[in-house]
Amino acid sequence: MKNLSLFIILLLLNLPAISQTPEEKLAGLGIDLPEVSQPVANYVKWRKAENLIYLAGTGSDVKGKLGKDLTVEQGYEASRETGIKILATLKAACGELSNIKQFVKVRGMVNSTQDFYDQPKVINGFSDLMVEVFGEKGKHARAAVGHCSLPSNIAVEIEVVVELY
Repeated sequence: MKNLSLFIILLLLNLPAISQTPEEKLAGLGIDLPEVSQPVANYVKWRKAENLIYLAGTGSDVKGKLGKDLTVEQGYEASRETGIKILATLKAACGELSNIKQFVKVRGMVNSTQDFYDQPKVINGFSDLMVEVFGEKGKHARAAVGHCSLPSNIAVEIEVVVELY
């Protein structure tokens, strides 16, 4: 009986961590989601097809080229900040982030010089944030590719596909 009581107490102590919503995890990280901006051209921010949401590319507020103007660490932060904007768009698209079953595919584009080879380290800023917020559900298939330029000289642009419950 004593062991059962101890087990129940331990279970209850861990319950808040287990049942924490993505929004609660964001609050715990001190992250406030920004307002979702309107598209800058003739497209939509997201498109839902059955239980998938496809997000248009979301760009960083950081400008510059990796390997010339920005360090890997600055690129990582730009990618993480882009992830916060993506989370705001996902919340607008699906109501609550708890409605996300899993991240399916991510395409990270990095504005980089011809001889910059650390695009994966830059896009890790996004990927690490998704795992912090969603755990295993935040892990995803991914491409991290270099581009000779991105619109408005943004450092990073990321596209996402998620599956909903």
